[in-house]
Amino acid sequence: MKLLLVEDDALLSESLAECLEEAGYSTDIAATVQTSRALVNTEPYSLAILDLGLPDGSGLELLRQWRSQRWSVPILILTARDGWTDKVEGLRAGADDYLTKPFHEEELLARLQALLRRRSGTLASVLEVNDILLDEDRQQCRLGQGEWQTLTSTEFRLLRYLMHYPDRVHSKHHLLDQLYALEQDAAAPNLIEVYIARLRHRLGRERIVTRRGEGYMLVST
Repeated sequence: MKLLLVEDDALLSESLAECLEEAGYSTDIAATVQTSRALVNTEPYSLAILDLGLPDGSGLELLRQWRSQRWSVPILILTARDGWTDKVEGLRAGADDYLTKPFHEEELLARLQALLRRRSGTLASVLEVNDILLDEDRQQCRLGQGEWQTLTSTEFRLLRYLMHYPDRVHSKHHLLDQLYALEQDAAAPNLIEVYIARLRHRLGRERIVTRRGEGYMLVST
């Protein structure tokens, strides 16, 4: 699952990106309004984390622009502005949540998971599609009442994305975009095939179907 982190503090953004990577998120970093706009126009993000104080413009105005353009992904404001009026203004501009600095990384991750669950219509802490259960905290899955299986980092990322967006056909290129950040080395084109095969081995071939020439789909029934 791919996130956009808009933050001009290099040390903080690198630390956050590392934290998000460990939690199974692929993260692109933008330090300016201009870069953020360019990335949103080209990359498929599932969520954005937005600082309000940027060197070339207002993060709040950027937020308003995104919402006026009907960019509907969840947006979490992350800023040092802790006044209640700032929070109200951010939420009214279209933010889905607001977290002030300093903060605990665990709280940030919990808020991100809550926003993503809300977007996909899942309220429980464990994702469930059909008879597949995925524990995001432990990065484990199971079928029905079977044993929990520990997933590799890539298996977890891929399965989580498919479970957040079931019954949709996802191309190999789109899935690769969700697994890797822009600054990472390009992955081999057949990587998705390899990990789809691994998930099918764990879950059964019938749960992830192939649409020839289009991509893969996790079926919910």
